[in-house]
Amino acid sequence: MSAHCQVTGRKPGFGKSVSHSHKRTSRRWNPNIQRKTYYLPSEDRRVTLTVSAKGIKTIDRDGIETVVARIRARGDKI
Repeated sequence: MSAHCQVTGRKPGFGKSVSHSHKRTSRRWNPNIQRKTYYLPSEDRRVTLTVSAKGIKTIDRDGIETVVARIRARGDKI
């Protein structure tokens, strides 16, 4: 599963780890991605989304119907 949120579009951030001796090595910061299943009453079916913790809060605030409409308007398939 890729670390990419379908709601907010969050992706991993990249940077460097710096040790005590200041040797730099590459690393990445992954968003908190989870698979969540939501029920769409308008279509009478369940949809599984890959969402970040911030995406879950967005769905709680705006509603699943609104969020799914936004995702579809962007051109992503659900």
